[in-house]
Amino acid sequence: MAKRLYEVWKGKNKFIFRGRLIFGPDAKSLIITLLLIIVPVIIFCTNVARNLFDETSGNIAGYAILMVTVVFTIYVLLLLLLTSARDPGIVPRNLHPPTEEICYDSSASIDVGRQTPTPRLPPTKEVIVNGVPVRVKYCITCQLYRPPRCSHCSVCDNCVERFDHHCPWVGQCIGMRNYRSFFLFISSSTILCIFIFGMSALNIKFLTNDYGTVWKAIKESPLSVVLMVYCFIFLWFVGGLTCFHLYLIGTNQTTYETFRYRGVERPQVYDRGCLNNFREVFCSKIKPSRNNFHAYVQENERGFTRGMNSEGYIGNLDGNRREKVEDDREIGGDLLKISQRREAEDA
Repeated sequence: MAKRLYEVWKGKNKFIFRGRLIFGPDAKSLIITLLLIIVPVIIFCTNVARNLFDETSGNIAGYAILMVTVVFTIYVLLLLLLTSARDPGIVPRNLHPPTEEICYDSSASIDVGRQTPTPRLPPTKEVIVNGVPVRVKYCITCQLYRPPRCSHCSVCDNCVERFDHHCPWVGQCIGMRNYRSFFLFISSSTILCIFIFGMSALNIKFLTNDYGTVWKAIKESPLSVVLMVYCFIFLWFVGGLTCFHLYLIGTNQTTYETFRYRGVERPQVYDRGCLNNFREVFCSKIKPSRNNFHAYVQENERGFTRGMNSEGYIGNLDGNRREKVEDDREIGGDLLKISQRREAEDA
């Protein structure tokens, strides 16, 4: 019986709705993130917003505060879902790995001073990006040369295009297809924190006017102070993250590139100017996913188990490729015999 791609997927992802939504292996952390957002909003709406509604005597300002809070929270949660449940740009594993080259590896020699031809793929190769040569690596797990700016996530066990980082708070890799929603999520969370902090401070001000002192106002609404402290702490995290990613977008870098090549001078291959960099992130069309996780897969595709060991040598080759390697080794052996015979004749 044919199976769907998500049922035989070799990565560590989790799927729901028959592969229509894809999450990382640490998707349970989403529960914590949801609680960090929803619980403060519920406290704000049931206590602080209600007090503000009474202070404004039920006019349009009181309704507006409540409506803005609810609508903006739904917007933040929707962005969280778009970030966590979307394919971040996973590169499908290669069913037909590139043909290996015959290289001479001294470590594989039988006798001292003699080298044996060994099938091996070059670990890197150069491609031209914007007129500049860029070195890309061969991924042993996915059996392909990664596209530029692609990296293999050890958490999800997938190669992801324009890999930025794996975010445990959203339980997903951040890559080419969900970076925009991720940035909008953290920036919107920052705005929500500022809004709740400001409204809680306004509530304390109204209560101070009513009761005469700040201390009495705090005793009347201690949850307003709790929300202010919570938002202040949380703002350092999401606010700092938003500012950091504004810098990354303006210079067209990723978090992975920034930390990996920190202190190393390298050409800015992808930087097209601040304005064009922002256009690329916010105005470009999101590319369709390379994977249809809901689709059926053929038996030979599901049975593909070829891989490479840690040294980069091909293992479990199919018949044709095995014959090619054996023929090359026989040729090498014949040349060695001929050389030995000629040395004996000369002696």
